[in-house]
Amino acid sequence: MTDIIRLTAAEIAGKIASGELTAVEVTEAHLARIDAVDEKVHAFLYVDREGALAQARAVDDKRARGEKLGPLAGVPLALKDIFTTEGVPTTVGSRMLEGWIPPYDATLTKRLKAAGVVILGKTNMDEFAMGSSTENSAYGPTGNPWDLTRVPGGSGGGSSAALASFQAPLAIGTDTGGSIRQPAAVTGTVGVKPTYGAVSRYGMVAFSSSLDQGGPCARTVLDAALLHEVIAGHDPMDSTSIDEPVPPVVEAARNGSVAGMRVGVVRQFRGEGYQAGVLQRFDEAVELMKELGAEIVELDCPSFDLALSAYYLIAPSECSSNLARFDGLRYGLRSGDNGSRSAEEVTSLTREEGFGPEVKRRIMLGTYALSSGYYDAYYGSAQKVRTLIKRDFDKAFEQVDVIVSPTTPTTAFPIGERADDPMAMYLADLCTIPANLAGNAAMSLPCGLAPEDNLPVGLQIIAPVMKDDRLYKAGAAVEAAFVQKWGHPLLEEAPSL
Repeated sequence: MTDIIRLTAAEIAGKIASGELTAVEVTEAHLARIDAVDEKVHAFLYVDREGALAQARAVDDKRARGEKLGPLAGVPLALKDIFTTEGVPTTVGSRMLEGWIPPYDATLTKRLKAAGVVILGKTNMDEFAMGSSTENSAYGPTGNPWDLTRVPGGSGGGSSAALASFQAPLAIGTDTGGSIRQPAAVTGTVGVKPTYGAVSRYGMVAFSSSLDQGGPCARTVLDAALLHEVIAGHDPMDSTSIDEPVPPVVEAARNGSVAGMRVGVVRQFRGEGYQAGVLQRFDEAVELMKELGAEIVELDCPSFDLALSAYYLIAPSECSSNLARFDGLRYGLRSGDNGSRSAEEVTSLTREEGFGPEVKRRIMLGTYALSSGYYDAYYGSAQKVRTLIKRDFDKAFEQVDVIVSPTTPTTAFPIGERADDPMAMYLADLCTIPANLAGNAAMSLPCGLAPEDNLPVGLQIIAPVMKDDRLYKAGAAVEAAFVQKWGHPLLEEAPSL
C-alpha cells in the first residue's frame, strides 16, 4: 500500500495501462490510507467508498475488453465539496446544505467520470469557499499534514491536505482569490488556477461569479497538467466559458524550459509582512531560473497595492447576490417553519442558523457596498481598480513572458491564530488576488522549506490569459532543477502522520 500511495498520478496511470496494477488495487490502497490517517487530518467530508470501487471496477473492465482509456483512467482523486455530484452529498462546507444530495453532475464532475478518474469523495473547505485556512468549515478545521496544529490553507484546505497526506494523488480545488494556490503553497503541493473561463463553472456552487475558477491540484507539475487537460475546455452550459482550444499544457510540462524566457519580478510582491524565510526561498528560486537561462526583469505594478481592497469589495458584493438563493424555501436547510411564521421569518431564521460568521460578514459587507448611495463609492470604485490591475498586467506582459512571486507572504500559521482577526487572515491572499481580478492563469509549486519553521514555501508563476502552457513549461523546469539540486520537499522531508 505504501508504495502505491507514494506514486505520482502519471506513474499510477502507466502501471494500470500496462496491467502491473488494477484500478481496484490502487483505489483500495488509497481508501486504506484514508482509513488510517484522515481521522487526524480531516481532509474529507464524505468518502464515497462504494462509488469509488465501482468506478475502479469499470476502468478494469474496459481495460480487460481492450477499450481505449484516458491518460488518467483509474487514478484516484479528491473532489472539493463545491462541485455537484449526482447521488453524493454536496455541502460546500456549510450547514445550509447539510445532507443535500444533488440530482445532477457538474460539468467538471462529468468530465472526470468520462476520463475514468476515480472520485474518492468530497473534501473539506471554508464555508462557501470564504476563507484562507479551512477553519470556517461548519464541520471543523482540517490539519496541515506537515504540522497538524497548523492550517492547510483555504478555502481548499481539504484538497491540499489530501494530497500532502498521500490520501489521493490528485485533487480539484477552486480559486476565487487564491484558494487553490495558497493551500498548495503551505502544504508543499502544486496548484493551478487556469485562465478564468477555461474550466466550466456549471455545477460549481457560486461564491463570486466573476472570480471563481476550478482547477487542478497535484504533487507534481506533470500530474497537474494531465488533470488540467481532462477538466478544461468549452462548455455551452457556462456563459463565461471560453470557446477556444485548451493550451498544450501536457506537452509544456513534458518539455519544461525557461531558457530564453523573460521572467518578471514585481516590486509590489515583497516588503513589510513577508516572512524572511519565504523571501529567501523565493530569491533562490529566481536565481535558479536565471541559472537555467531565464532573463529576469524588474517590474513596477503600482495598482497591485490596491488589489486586496478591491477584491474585498467585489467578492462580497457578488457573494451577497449569489447567496440570496439560500432562503430556506427551495432546498437545503429550513428552520422555524412551524406553520405560524411568515416566509420572511423562516428565511431569517434559516440564514441565522445555516450561515457561519465569515459568510454573514461578507454578505453584510457586500450588501452595504451595493446599497443605494454607496454603489459608486465602493463597488464601482473597486471595479475601476480592477481595470487598472488588468492594465498593469497587460503592460507587464509586453515586457515578460511570465511573472513570479512568493505565493503567500508566510508559511502555514497555527490553527486559531488569526480566527479573531479577519484582516490578518485576508492578508494570506496578498500575492494571489491580482491574478483573479485580471483573469490570468497562475500556478503555485514548492520551492523549499522556510529555515525558521521547516514548513513549505510556494513559488507563484503567473501567465497571460489563455497562455496556461507557459505556467507548465516554466513550472516543470523549476521543479526538475529544484529536485535535482535540493530534492522534493514533500516526498523526502514531509513528516509521517
